Amino acid sequence: MSNALSLTQRDKNYLRKFKKSGGHSLREFNRATVLMFLDKGLSTSEIENLLEVDRTTIWRIKKRYLKEGLEQALVDDERTGQPKKYTTDHEAELIALACGPTPEGRRRWTIRLLVEELHKLEGFETITYGSVRKMLKKRT
Repeated sequence: MSNALSLTQRDKNYLRKFKKSGGHSLREFNRATVLMFLDKGLSTSEIENLLEVDRTTIWRIKKRYLKEGLEQALVDDERTGQPKKYTTDHEAELIALACGPTPEGRRRWTIRLLVEELHKLEGFETITYGSVRKMLKKRT
């Protein structure tokens, strides 16, 4: 793939506004800068040195610009992430337990006590301290 890249005037204007507008991640800012440098004729090694980005990154940005357009070249793809392990029904059950009567001899529920009690219930066999803490924090 040759280094030559010719941006349209519209794309150049968009990149200038994009860089001035702020609120973008460093990765997005660097992608815009890479495209502008390629348009100015800088070599891949010059861009590598100036922005401290990898050669492969520069090639990917250029390739994505040529294939998918300017807006797609600047942003990250959506990532699916890990699917949720616990449904809203599980969360409701946890909240009901936490808001219910405390265990005998205790004044309040602790997260550790909640985890111990949840392990006894179906569907919560693998629940962890961290999962309970996050669910409670989300519902506070």
